[in-house]
Amino acid sequence: MGYLALGIRCLIGAVFLASSVGKTAGPGAFDRFVSSVDGMRIVPPRSSRSVARWVVAAEAAVCAALVTPLPAAAIAGFVLAAALLMVFTAGIALTVRRGTRTPCRCFGTSASVLGPRHLVRNLALAAMAVTGAIAMTAGGDTAPAGAVLAACTGLLLGGLVAALDDILDLFRTSRIPAKP
Repeated sequence: MGYLALGIRCLIGAVFLASSVGKTAGPGAFDRFVSSVDGMRIVPPRSSRSVARWVVAAEAAVCAALVTPLPAAAIAGFVLAAALLMVFTAGIALTVRRGTRTPCRCFGTSASVLGPRHLVRNLALAAMAVTGAIAMTAGGDTAPAGAVLAACTGLLLGGLVAALDDILDLFRTSRIPAKP
């Protein structure tokens, strides 16, 4: 179970790192995220900025907990990640159900409208976070080569999750009319 815990630690850590950095890096990134929070119409407009700050701080806390070598800190990081993902999922579900069309600024840059794929992504990540917490309690030794492979796999998968909207947009069919 040591490899599984390490791989999931890297996956969830990479996702939350990409998320918190993407929302704050670059000119106007945080303001676009605040606008997205406001566009969801879940919190009063005057609270959007403070909610956005709390989201970014909580995501950074997940990263910090997951890189800490203490198993208890990693378990706490997984639990916080799962809780955040469930809150995000509930917010997205409410937004989608209302028919509100606001961009997913989950990783800061995407302009894809929130939809079912974001719900599935978050539920899968929450399940992974719970699995990671359970795997941490199981312990297990790791050999260096296996640990490197598990970490690299987790980081790669985390990067793919962070870029998922952009990847899916590449394969979206274009609406260019056919020539007569």
